[in-house]
Amino acid sequence: MKKQKGFSLIELLIVVAIILIIAAIAIPNLLRSRMAANEASAVGSMRSINTAEVTYASTFPDTGYAAALVNLGGTACAPPAVATTTSACLLDAVLTLGVKSGYNFAATGANPINNINTTFTSSGTPSTPGQTGNRGFGSNQSGVIYYTLLGTAATSADSALQ
Repeated sequence: MKKQKGFSLIELLIVVAIILIIAAIAIPNLLRSRMAANEASAVGSMRSINTAEVTYASTFPDTGYAAALVNLGGTACAPPAVATTTSACLLDAVLTLGVKSGYNFAATGANPINNINTTFTSSGTPSTPGQTGNRGFGSNQSGVIYYTLLGTAATSADSALQ
């Protein structure tokens, strides 16, 4: 009788089963890691928005805080671009568009007195709650970043401090 070379069907099925078990353990951890990275990026983006708003208000005192997120950035910000109230070149072009790392961002100036925005609010919410992130973030002129576990924009009244 000849000795056969190769693997039997049972041996191959056992190897496939082991690979599937390892994948079932690893994939959820990978997804949680991605959500944690997206949330960390969102907090960093919220800090950038806060810094840009304060810089904008001090650069353009006749306007106060920016009316919208798009005013903090700009598409033509390479030197020798000149910062204006509609294109301040304080944020990168990706964040200026309002979507970055699985989160949607917004910022608006508010409470105008003599056409000068005296406050602002900013928010960062997951594009797909439960997949791109769980926490929603919010901030205002105080510079404090708040969060909720609901994936909605946070305010100081309904959240914890970040």
